[in-house]
Amino acid sequence: MNWSNWIYLGAGLLVGMGLRSLFVRSSNAVSSSSSLAPAEQHNVPQLLQKIKQTQLAYQMAQEMGQFKAGFLARTTHELRSPLNSLIGLHQLILSDLCDDPAEEREFIAQAHEKALKLLHLIDEILGVARTEHGTNKLDIQPQCLSKILQEVNHLTYMLAANRNFTLRVLPPDPEIYVLADHRWLRQVLVSFVDTAITQMEEGSIQISSSLSPTSKTVHICLDLPDQALPNHESIDLIKSENVLTETVNKKTALSAGMKLLLNQTLLEVMGGKLEILPLITNEQTLNYTRVQVSIPLASPEAESPQLKENLN
Repeated sequence: MNWSNWIYLGAGLLVGMGLRSLFVRSSNAVSSSSSLAPAEQHNVPQLLQKIKQTQLAYQMAQEMGQFKAGFLARTTHELRSPLNSLIGLHQLILSDLCDDPAEEREFIAQAHEKALKLLHLIDEILGVARTEHGTNKLDIQPQCLSKILQEVNHLTYMLAANRNFTLRVLPPDPEIYVLADHRWLRQVLVSFVDTAITQMEEGSIQISSSLSPTSKTVHICLDLPDQALPNHESIDLIKSENVLTETVNKKTALSAGMKLLLNQTLLEVMGGKLEILPLITNEQTLNYTRVQVSIPLASPEAESPQLKENLN
């Protein structure tokens, strides 16, 4: 064997060893990539879940921002009407348009009455706003739903009877407890019933409750005639000044649309939700709608996070 053969043999050995090392490295890379694939596949659902949560949070922030803008506009319109009436009475007095001192005193008395009503409206709105902001702390604890509905029935049944309306309160299971502020939840439910009775011309009201099959939530359902709910005009951002004046002068209280917004705010502060759903009943003459209040379910022994925070 001459030197050239030895050279070719050495070169072949070197090439073979190089190819072998490359093959081993590629095999290791494939095995490592195959071992990481399941971990990456396992992380995909978590990433998708985080993306979905981020999208939901963004959507909720948008809706809350729109709600706040609407709330401010409605509050402004709600207070502007009685304030205009108050200014009008003062202008009559200052312009010496009264026939005699007795009429002037009557205008002053009317202006004083409207000022007190305006103050009452402002106090109602500020009370809810302070509660939402956290200035007024809620006493959120497990509450017996049966007891709350009994109190709602006791506070509203006479008003319904005086107008010949039927008010049915179906008693829930006494073992059902909700996580809420007793006073505010009762006030929200009484407000719904009171507003419905005030606006109804005929029909009946039924209050029932049920447990949500998919979440730890209790649904409190108020089945009302459509006429008992605020129409689109009463909750629209731009509302007729005459309609507002008539509403305030007649009912001396917040409009039905404004009450709906305040109640929605209170429920959100308590971790609840307000929904208005269509309802199919056996009634042939009236259409009914369900006002559904969703409140977190609690056990009698449960202790609310807010209560723990207050204790600490």
